[in-house]
Amino acid sequence: MDAATEGDEILFQKHAKYFVRFLNILPARLASHDSTRVTIAFFAVSGLDVLDSLHLLSDPFKKDIINWIYNLQVIPKPGGRPCGGIQGSSTLNILNPPDCCGLDAYRWGHLAITYTGIAVLVALGDDLSRLDRKAIIDGVAAVQREDGSFSATIDGSEHDMRFVYCAAAICAMLNDWGKVNKRKMAEYIQKSIRYDFGISQHYEMESHGGTTFCAIAALELSGQLDILTPKVKEKIVRWLMFRQQDGFQGRPNKPVDTCYSFWIGATLKILDAFELTSYKDNRDYVLSTQDKAVGGFSKWPGSHTDPFHTYFGICGLSFLQEPGLLEVVPSLNISQRAFQRLKQLHSVWEAEAEFKRKCDVRVNIE
Repeated sequence: MDAATEGDEILFQKHAKYFVRFLNILPARLASHDSTRVTIAFFAVSGLDVLDSLHLLSDPFKKDIINWIYNLQVIPKPGGRPCGGIQGSSTLNILNPPDCCGLDAYRWGHLAITYTGIAVLVALGDDLSRLDRKAIIDGVAAVQREDGSFSATIDGSEHDMRFVYCAAAICAMLNDWGKVNKRKMAEYIQKSIRYDFGISQHYEMESHGGTTFCAIAALELSGQLDILTPKVKEKIVRWLMFRQQDGFQGRPNKPVDTCYSFWIGATLKILDAFELTSYKDNRDYVLSTQDKAVGGFSKWPGSHTDPFHTYFGICGLSFLQEPGLLEVVPSLNISQRAFQRLKQLHSVWEAEAEFKRKCDVRVNIE
């Protein structure tokens, strides 16, 4: 694969076809990712959205994807534990009915899958009417730890900044924070700011570009970005700016990587400092990882492409206002078009809630 040179163009059609292929079949090398197929679908669908190419998916195919997501929704039984959300794969559903062999106990929502699943539904124009929004928000609150962080699932697993972000994104998209303790979440983020003012995955760990995004975006989505003083924000921006070599790296003394054009770029966007970066160097690096034969972007020039780096590379180019790409909302990692659709849904839900409140008041008066 030849490295791109200055002035190279984005191969829009090839990248769009690349995403469509991943929605139809996964290569054998991704078989181990069966439990996270929803996330792969997110990269493909959202990638097509940012490329303004969702028209390549037929209406029946879009409907199939939407129905598939809903089939993965876990709704707790009355009086059951709060495990609502979306699971990552349909394997348990297909091989074993939920009421068979006690496997129902192993069906629970996963924060990352719930976030990406909702994002897919919004991108495809669904009205989210089949989501049990209360069960999902209750499920988010149920996995919050005492320190303010979140686990991926109700039965434990890791609890760190990645799932703090997923929890915040879910609540923001559903316009409901339920019993989530936003203040404790913010305190957890503050305690994870390291000596160099990058933010780590968990206490006392190394500063990382991806988890710095997760933390800053979670504060933005929860309306708590002002918990950071101007001086701290300035030092975080400084740490982020030092991540640019030509493209961006995720940590000091590490090679640059296409995906950090999103993780670092989006964080700088939220902090109103993206204009301090070198647009040309960023663009040149991302395009150097473009596969001109079959489409897609890789993490490094000459390496294998994948949906993850392809999607985030395209988002990074969108931040550069590349002609032909839709604007991306940094904090939610969805297109501006999808975001506006989401805001319309929020207005509908708020109107419905207000109508119900007035009806309840009238009933009580009578």
